[in-house]
Amino acid sequence: MKPNILLVTADQWRGDCLSSVGHSVVKTPNLDALAAEGVLFRRHYAGAAPCSPARASIYTGLYQMNHRVCVNGTPLDRRFDTVALAARRAGYDPTLFGYTDVSPDPRSMHVNDPHLRSYEGVLPGFSVRQLLTEDEKQWLSWLRERGHSDVWDRSIHALKGERISKAPTCYSKDETQTAFLVDAFLRWQQEQDNPWFAHLSFLRPHPPFCVPAPYNTMYSPAEAGLSSARAESRPEEASVHPFISYALDRPMLESFVSGGEGRVADLTDDDFRVIRSIYFGMISEVDAQFGRIVAALKAADVWKDTVVVFTSDHGEMMGDHWSLGKGGFHEGSYHIPLIIRDPNETQGGRRIDAFTSAADIMPTLCERMGIAPANHMDGRSLQPFMRGEENTAWRDHAFWEFDFRDIEGQCQENHFGLPSNLCNLSVIRDQDFKYVHFAGLDPLLFDMREDPFERVNLADDPNFLSIRLRYAEKLLSLRAMHLDQTLAFTVLTSGGAFTRVPDRDNPFAAADGAPHGVGL
Repeated sequence: MKPNILLVTADQWRGDCLSSVGHSVVKTPNLDALAAEGVLFRRHYAGAAPCSPARASIYTGLYQMNHRVCVNGTPLDRRFDTVALAARRAGYDPTLFGYTDVSPDPRSMHVNDPHLRSYEGVLPGFSVRQLLTEDEKQWLSWLRERGHSDVWDRSIHALKGERISKAPTCYSKDETQTAFLVDAFLRWQQEQDNPWFAHLSFLRPHPPFCVPAPYNTMYSPAEAGLSSARAESRPEEASVHPFISYALDRPMLESFVSGGEGRVADLTDDDFRVIRSIYFGMISEVDAQFGRIVAALKAADVWKDTVVVFTSDHGEMMGDHWSLGKGGFHEGSYHIPLIIRDPNETQGGRRIDAFTSAADIMPTLCERMGIAPANHMDGRSLQPFMRGEENTAWRDHAFWEFDFRDIEGQCQENHFGLPSNLCNLSVIRDQDFKYVHFAGLDPLLFDMREDPFERVNLADDPNFLSIRLRYAEKLLSLRAMHLDQTLAFTVLTSGGAFTRVPDRDNPFAAADGAPHGVGL
């Protein structure tokens, strides 16, 4: 019998913010319990940032270099297979609760189609049960039905009090965006008579940073503390690289705090402590709502048949390097949680320290559903880890990309004097070093053993030039290896089309030949 599949993504959740990985402050008992039943991937990384590029990697199994979703609003090429289309081929009706932030391919649409006026499209293949868009209108109308008659826009998140406030929101812990989606999912789940595939895409802990009681006071600013991953001062941080200097100066506080005035660069240490304490509370709020899901599935006697994947699209700097938000190249933006629980695997509680990628989710779910992806995958199935198998040929690195082009306004292009296609960076990071290659700017190199907080750039140090070259070559080889292989393993011969099927679990192994005429 096919399992139920529950894919849960939080938005902007740091990979270190789980008590099961040893965070000294954050408490996530429900996700800890999931990890105790399943497998916790401790070195899991997003493929890109912000939301649309990051989610494209999750949904397609491709790196940004192949899916080419560069920024929020970049269309996803309709030729790519998706996790939803694969689920549909497997006999599921994959159903969405929340959002996917997938911009539709405009080439098959009329210029007047309203879907071309928003980047918040739905991934092809999904049925939508409960949408939640950026304006939150679906949630706001739900709140009005619950008695909040004066709630009409996102100013509901504005708090009374100090400039950065720990005041509770006017909506309760049972009325959050997360609760709204969980309620919709639980109603839908009770209607299902056959194995189901559901995607819950939670908005939180994405800004604005605010949370209802009791989560607003769950963590004090003192215990939340300050990030250790930063230079002694903002000027010292900015001096590391021109990109950092530019990125530190631009963000406005209103992007993170509803009604906030001024720049993030003007935040004090006390401000950062308060914001961190709120962010941790937001994480605990999502964890509590996830606990509702588990309890309901157990009560309905379907937990024993349900595969659960919990992850995030990307991370959150949360004071690292004097920053908020996501982007750039630092760990805080890309290290994200991943927990997979499969009822077929009885050895729960395993911890995996291999480097895994958001691009691994699609091939993992495809293998679990018994469906082959319809095109090349950059990611690889995590099922061997789920089965407790040793995989000596697994990658020894994390890889991610960030495209900082501004197609409409050309802000970055004008600042750096670069064309749009040179406004991007790629990162390869292993246990020893982290190399950041900018297409149009100078590179960066960090010693991750001696300098895990990425404070000292070694790229121009003569003593490290050979290491810099080695990692640049490794990055070049990675990009060459992951060029789109959809038809590259097929050749037309006198006997017809011949396809050699590569070993997806070991890309270095010899590939097996397939008979003539075998489809892709």
